[in-house]
Amino acid sequence: MKEAYIYNKLENKVVRCNACFRKCIIPEGKLGFCMVKKNIDGKLYSLVYGKLVAENLDPIEKKPLFHFWPGSTAYSIATVGCNYRCQFCCNWDISQEREIIGSNRTPEDVVDQARKYRATAISYTYTEPTINIEFAYDTSKIASQYGIKNTFVTNGSMSVEAIDLISKYLDAATVDFKGNANKNFYLKRMTVPGVDHIFEGLLALKEKKVHIEITNLVVPKEGDFMEDLRALAKWIVDNLGPDVPFHVLRFFPNYLMNDVPPTPVETIEKSIKLAKDFGLRYVYAGNLPGHESENTYCPKCGTLLIERNGFFVTKVNLTKDNKCPKCGEKIPILGEAKISSFSLFNL
Repeated sequence: MKEAYIYNKLENKVVRCNACFRKCIIPEGKLGFCMVKKNIDGKLYSLVYGKLVAENLDPIEKKPLFHFWPGSTAYSIATVGCNYRCQFCCNWDISQEREIIGSNRTPEDVVDQARKYRATAISYTYTEPTINIEFAYDTSKIASQYGIKNTFVTNGSMSVEAIDLISKYLDAATVDFKGNANKNFYLKRMTVPGVDHIFEGLLALKEKKVHIEITNLVVPKEGDFMEDLRALAKWIVDNLGPDVPFHVLRFFPNYLMNDVPPTPVETIEKSIKLAKDFGLRYVYAGNLPGHESENTYCPKCGTLLIERNGFFVTKVNLTKDNKCPKCGEKIPILGEAKISSFSLFNL
């Protein structure tokens, strides 16, 4: 256990957790919505500090991060618990686990493993990292001392206070939207009352100069597809800029939504075109291995710059300063792009 870093003590041993948008008011002896923060005698504790249920070396593209050290690796970790209740969660067996399980690890252990694998980054992923902000903060602080990057894969639920804390060492964040950010979908399928907190978090991440990429899980027959996606794309362009990578993910049936068919490929392609029509310059297909929209193209002349197959970079056609070799357009990519080392992974 670890005492929480972001909370307030109220009267009668009641506390308020300030890590995520829910700002749970937690009486003594009770748990927050995430099920991993507990009020013990008037103090808030993380029950999952150092309790890792997943530790893997992943391609950075799996996060997905396409404009952040392409072709590199991320040592990826997670604990149980989540502050969402997504009925379609692909990691539901750990995100919705009610027992505090996992292998005991220290921040030093995680950094040592990342160094052993020569990973470019540590990724806090698989379940919502905000619920374990204490361990993520302590680990990222040490990792940064060794030049290891830190990335979050998040549902966007971080409070501004949490972003203020973690942004000291956070280099990149993949922020996941679902169902085109349709409010009714969030409430019905995820037990989340609204999406405003995600937009607030994105603005805070931008202010802190954290590299941002955005995903959008397109779920068939959920919400007003065209209007919601238009609104989301327009907001991104207006508030974050046209160069933010936008990943359109194909839905597959899972968990409590096994009765919903996979998203038609045509719908993903239509979504990509719509997002580009609204000004986004780098729009990618997700969960469609081998599709041409996994690749990075020059938005000015159309030259193929980075070729991908699934999570792996198979070809790089950029200058050393990440410019298009044909027209000289500067491509907003952090770090050197390289071909993925397939031998690092157990495929």
